[in-house]
Amino acid sequence: MRDIADRTLVYIVDDDQSVRESLGALMSAHGFETRAFASGEAFLDAVDADKALCAFIDLRMDGMSGRALQKRVIAEGLEVPLVILTGHGDVPLAVEAMKAGAIDFIEKPPSEDQLLGAIEASANHLANRPQSALPPHVVSERMARLTAREKEVLDYLVLGMTNKHIADELGISQRTVEIHRARIRDKLEARGLADLIRMMK
Repeated sequence: MRDIADRTLVYIVDDDQSVRESLGALMSAHGFETRAFASGEAFLDAVDADKALCAFIDLRMDGMSGRALQKRVIAEGLEVPLVILTGHGDVPLAVEAMKAGAIDFIEKPPSEDQLLGAIEASANHLANRPQSALPPHVVSERMARLTAREKEVLDYLVLGMTNKHIADELGISQRTVEIHRARIRDKLEARGLADLIRMMK
């Protein structure tokens, strides 16, 4: 692998031109060099894996989907950290992508902090440093804060189930599920579902 300092490119793969432009502008403002593509096929044709810091890829695109693109990147042995961009209804697919090795997933519209955090996590991954992995005893201590019902909700969350599905499974209201989710995030000190998935690996 080439030195991490050689990796200067942030790729953006999204079939929405406004997303490509807004993310590109934000990355450029922080000093990153960007390349944007409207399809997975175009990205695969042009990607320089030796210079790639990471690639933000939309989960749902016309033609090759984000998950299909992730599978191609893995199959071709391209060492490009992938960050999944997803709509609200795509959490189950995003969970699959995380389990398959994606660095993170971010729900649209992404915040500046989320994007920069994902780039930092990608750089840490490339430098073979663990992705801010928590020691097992810390995870255990935080898990002990959860009630039995919160643990049930968490199990369903990391399977990628929606609030509605969880509510149906447990015979409670969606609002109650939302309250449990908020308490789980607070007690586990997690920013969002991606953090929860990493803790539960």
